[in-house]
Amino acid sequence: MATSTTRIPGPRAPRAWQAFGFFTRSAPYFAKQQAKHGDVFEVHIADEKPWVVLSHPDLVKQVFTGSPAVFHAGKANSILLPLLGDSSVLLLDGAEHMRQRKLLLPAFHGQRMTAYGDLMREVAEREVAQWPLGEPMELAPRMQDVTLEVIMRAVFGMRDGDELEHVSALLRHLLDEIMRPSTFLRLAIHGPHKYRELPRSKRQIAPSDAALFEVIRARRDADDLADRDDILSLLLQARDEDGNPMTDQELRDELMTLLVAGHETTATSLSWAVERLIRNPPVLARLKAELEEGKDEYLDAVIKETLRMRPVLPVVVRDLQEEVEIGGHVLPAGTRVACSITNVHRNPEVYPDPHVFRPERFIEKPAGTYTFIPFGGGIRRCLGASFALFEMKQVLPAIVQQLELKAVDPSPEPVKRRLITLTPGRRTTVVVAARRAPVPEPVATMAA
Repeated sequence: MATSTTRIPGPRAPRAWQAFGFFTRSAPYFAKQQAKHGDVFEVHIADEKPWVVLSHPDLVKQVFTGSPAVFHAGKANSILLPLLGDSSVLLLDGAEHMRQRKLLLPAFHGQRMTAYGDLMREVAEREVAQWPLGEPMELAPRMQDVTLEVIMRAVFGMRDGDELEHVSALLRHLLDEIMRPSTFLRLAIHGPHKYRELPRSKRQIAPSDAALFEVIRARRDADDLADRDDILSLLLQARDEDGNPMTDQELRDELMTLLVAGHETTATSLSWAVERLIRNPPVLARLKAELEEGKDEYLDAVIKETLRMRPVLPVVVRDLQEEVEIGGHVLPAGTRVACSITNVHRNPEVYPDPHVFRPERFIEKPAGTYTFIPFGGGIRRCLGASFALFEMKQVLPAIVQQLELKAVDPSPEPVKRRLITLTPGRRTTVVVAARRAPVPEPVATMAA
């Protein structure tokens, strides 16, 4: 028999202490609560409404297969509002979300991704060739350089020159500012709607917005728009069911969404992949051997195992619009439910020895729809998932086949929060011990 929401178990610590546990050590904190309270528990974080956290694949399936009219994701992602804007596909629900998703989806068709493969590899190889020998180096910002350039070329369609450097610098500065802990604190204090109206916030985002709108206007007027294959050009030509194009504001918001979802997160995942590999020499040796033979099955498994052990996001959140029964509890409309990615990914019944980095598990058994959820799931699964996975498959070989990397600190990398993402705490500090590849030619321009 269903019980009322007041009987959902959970920690009784002060709200501030619970928030501290989640924001500083989200995976261990949720694992501890699951061990103590079971697969359904309630936490209170800062001034947010209580979260009902779900940790079992069956409960995740109920959320991901539930009606999008009931399980709203847009409201749950509102912390990103000041950066992404009102028209971001991540922040919309209902008909508005479906319209934007349908407009975006064709640009991320699987076959289209292969057109970006050469670009991704060339950008990665050129970056890797510049890394110094024998000097400690933070890998995370280098990966950010790679993924930002890929986004600027493949998504924004920008070519070599001052404009690319100017816009890249503005966006890099904006993201570094937004991702600061102090920004997170201000967001928690003011809320996203009030925060974006602050004079400081407006000054923070104005330069990059002006640059993006100029890029959009110039591309809309370009004579070769129909011949270009970058994602911005495709979106400019897209039409909804009523024949309407996307507005400049909608395009700006989606470009910013793709930047955050496809640059920051992919760079973090690549950093974690290298961190895991250099601390697991047998896995790295097997990966190198199979890449030398032209095989990519183990590469795919390494990437999936990295995303299992070190997902970039700790939770997938939904706001209930109607009363729903989940896990034996009747949850009223307005409840916020959070599917714990980290708890699901460390379920020993699904992943034996879950704390061991063992890519072979994904060769022995394919990833499950509701047991492997680094990109969420259901109708709200990340649109850029295929792009991110494909990019990792191009960039990671460029690193492991060209270089021998050593960790500066042999101890495992701690997890550190960067706004909503979980990043390497020491920024994956490594030393290039040896190099085997020559410096490649300059990166090719995307096809006009």
